[in-house]
Amino acid sequence: MKKYLAVFDRYKFSKSTLNYAIQLTQLHEAQLVAVFLDEFNLNIYNSNAFYKAKGIQEDNNRRINKDDLDRQKRADILIQKACDKAKIKYSIHLDTKIAEMELKQESSFADLIIVNKTETFTRFLEKIPSRFIRNILSGVHCPVLVVPDIFKPLDKIVLLYDGGPSSLHAIKMFSYLLPVLKELPVEIVTVNEYYLANLKLPGNKLMREFVKMHFPKAKITVFKGNAEEQIIGHLRNHKENALLVLGAYKRSELSRLFKISMADTMMRELDTPLFIAHS
Repeated sequence: MKKYLAVFDRYKFSKSTLNYAIQLTQLHEAQLVAVFLDEFNLNIYNSNAFYKAKGIQEDNNRRINKDDLDRQKRADILIQKACDKAKIKYSIHLDTKIAEMELKQESSFADLIIVNKTETFTRFLEKIPSRFIRNILSGVHCPVLVVPDIFKPLDKIVLLYDGGPSSLHAIKMFSYLLPVLKELPVEIVTVNEYYLANLKLPGNKLMREFVKMHFPKAKITVFKGNAEEQIIGHLRNHKENALLVLGAYKRSELSRLFKISMADTMMRELDTPLFIAHS
């Protein structure tokens, strides 16, 4: 049985994360673990209410504690009802230390993480992807499914393949972890950035053999040009709600300063789930 982690901020509960997690857990007869991250220095204690006049500070603290407990109870009930209705196995974890460290620890014992792309675990607004999302994508120990704010049932899979081992690793991990989704229409997209090159897949013979074994009905599309422009332009023309599979997120901190990851661009430009895995 596979173990999927659905990550939640107890102060900003993401219903789309829950809906995607329920759908995938139910389809694959997996176990869902709802992980609530509650980092003290990022939580509601940083709100202005905490810093009111000393004479009422204790009352404010008690009220904030009660509000937090009520919010957590409502989230727990929502998850319980949804999981019971879907007839899936589930458990709930409340992690109260450093959010990124807690999630990295949890990821060592999980098969997949599901998280909303807008999560920040801070009271401040951040651009997509937030520091938190970027750090977990490069640091956790299992693949991550980054989902949009609005849930839509999946009806197509797009595998991004550049001929490198990271993209092939991501495709393999998707095939192993979410095999039921392979029954949906599958498209393999690759972009050759050399304009004079032919339109063959990288590793043409071996890749086609691999595709025949794992995705026998897949459509193969090869473009020429800039990879990000071609892929985003192609996906914007889709009427289907596609799930994108890509690898090669992991880079050194220095490299990230000079080149934005394609995953970052996809999160900003497209409103679609991303399955991201790096070897």
